[in-house]
Amino acid sequence: MKILITGGAGFIGSHIVDRLIEEGHEVVVVDNLVTGKKKNINKKAGFYKADICSPKLEKIFKKERPELVSHHAAQIDVRKSVSDPVYDAQVNILGMINLLQCCIKHSVRKVVFASSGGAIYGEQEAFPASENHSLKPVSPYGIGKLTGENYLYYYKINYGLDYVNLRYANVYGPRQDPFGEAGVVAIFTNKMLKGEQPIINGNGNQTRDYVFVEDVVEANMAAIQRGVSDVYNVGTGRETSVNELFRHLMEITKADIKEVHGPGKKGEQLRSVLDYGKISKECEWEPRVSIQEGLKKTVEYFKNK
Repeated sequence: MKILITGGAGFIGSHIVDRLIEEGHEVVVVDNLVTGKKKNINKKAGFYKADICSPKLEKIFKKERPELVSHHAAQIDVRKSVSDPVYDAQVNILGMINLLQCCIKHSVRKVVFASSGGAIYGEQEAFPASENHSLKPVSPYGIGKLTGENYLYYYKINYGLDYVNLRYANVYGPRQDPFGEAGVVAIFTNKMLKGEQPIINGNGNQTRDYVFVEDVVEANMAAIQRGVSDVYNVGTGRETSVNELFRHLMEITKADIKEVHGPGKKGEQLRSVLDYGKISKECEWEPRVSIQEGLKKTVEYFKNK
């Protein structure tokens, strides 16, 4: 199958590209390289340096005629979405509409969308959150992801475009950028290995559901095979506080640093954890990598960078 993946030079997207090629698919990457890196792109993949907001995207679709689109290009920093909501909406909402217009014009069969379980539910009322949890995002980033899901439903009803929305928990692992992306695991790991002092925002009791990138790739493979349009959480069902994460990484890196706290950040949720029961039951997907094992693999990657 020919698959076009937006954001295929980025952290999650590049891992999916590798797996798709391993499975024998023909893969085309579209990435503007604002946060993605060309060195992440598998040499067997086609590549276009292009923005999803650009009219150039339509020409790429016309030439390549993909059967399926994996949409991972995005402005992914929650804090940046708070400081610059206009830019966030231009990329995450208008860029997605541009992409979906290309899909219907050039007969794409299905879209797999990287949504956000970490941001879309807002301050949770139930723990862990299922896909039926109320949707009350507390950041422009979360609002953008919810809007993307709503547009996919619209395009399904009106044009027959199939979709799978994957609501990711907090994804971490090798290739996560400690500078261009808002990944706390990458930021802490990078600083600790350099002997620099990481700062924990607020009291550090805020929790997240950390899911390893290899597990996320397998969820995408399951979504590609899935025949119906639906939405799935992709997480571990386990909460880890920022303080716990900090201590895990201190132990693995053997960093000689103190636990230092700074002011809290506006728009940051207190608790986030996802129920993955639906994807487990319907797609036979399970998270296989524990937080300890995943952090060790991540630290090893940064050591050898």
